[in-house]
Amino acid sequence: MAIHLRAPIIDQELLHKLKAGDEVLISGTIFTGRDAAHKRMIEMIGKGEPLPFDIRGQIIYYVGPCPAPPGKVIGSAGPTTSGRMDAYAPTLIEMGLKGMIGKGARSREVVDAIRQHGAVYFGATGGAAALIASCIKKVEVIAFEDLGTEAIRKLEVENMPCTVIIDTQGNDLYVIGRARYERKAGG
Repeated sequence: MAIHLRAPIIDQELLHKLKAGDEVLISGTIFTGRDAAHKRMIEMIGKGEPLPFDIRGQIIYYVGPCPAPPGKVIGSAGPTTSGRMDAYAPTLIEMGLKGMIGKGARSREVVDAIRQHGAVYFGATGGAAALIASCIKKVEVIAFEDLGTEAIRKLEVENMPCTVIIDTQGNDLYVIGRARYERKAGG
């Protein structure tokens, strides 16, 4: 049974109860951002400028959505490879970012920041872009419009399906799954 999670994340207790492998349905407000937007945010931090949104308690979805077809609020919205944000994520986690949604493995530095600051990395299923788009109810570009699909968007989502890949303790579903497979294959 999926765990319902409200964004932004106010309930730190629930976040700490999540375990790698848990299925989660996220509802509420989340933000989009890919590598170009992350680079700009880190540059803003370096200059002492405020970010386009208060990062504390937020979830960032690593996505560059397609344009909305007629009658829809957004086009296909599948996750992008999270490793492209690894150079920037630890700083944002330290500042209070509590969740990231994407696909693929994360660096040791990101896992360490997740564990140290109590964040979570969620996986969204690649290839399920149309399903994910159906969970997005409202979209608003809030920063870096010149980046086109990579602009930062504020999304209102309802029951967006994700899997906990890395929990607040640093347990990594990719590592756990690989170890289980190797034990089965070897024995």
